[in-house]
Amino acid sequence: MRTRRQFTADFKAQRVLDVVSGRKTAAAVCREYQLKPDLLTRWKADFVTHAASVFADDAQAQQAEQRIAELERLVGRLTVELEVAKKAALLSVGSRNSK
Repeated sequence: MRTRRQFTADFKAQRVLDVVSGRKTAAAVCREYQLKPDLLTRWKADFVTHAASVFADDAQAQQAEQRIAELERLVGRLTVELEVAKKAALLSVGSRNSK
C-alpha cells in the first residue's frame, strides 16, 4: 500500500507563492512536483484565507511585548522596594541591639 506524502508548511507556501507571483503556472508547479491540481488549489485557497492572520499575529506580538515591558517595570520597582525594606529592617534590628 502506498503512503501519502507529507508536505511542510514552507514547501506549500513556496509553491503557492510561485503561482501567485507569476513565476510559474499552476500546471508547471503541479508537473514539476507531481502534485494534483486540486491539491495546489486547496493550498492556494488556504493561503489566501489565512493571509490576514499574518498581520493579526503582528498586533498580538506587539501587545505581548508591551505587557512584558510593563511587567518588567513592575518587577524592577518591587525589587527596589524589597531592597529598601530589607535595609530598613536591618537598621531597626541594629538600633535595637545597640540599646
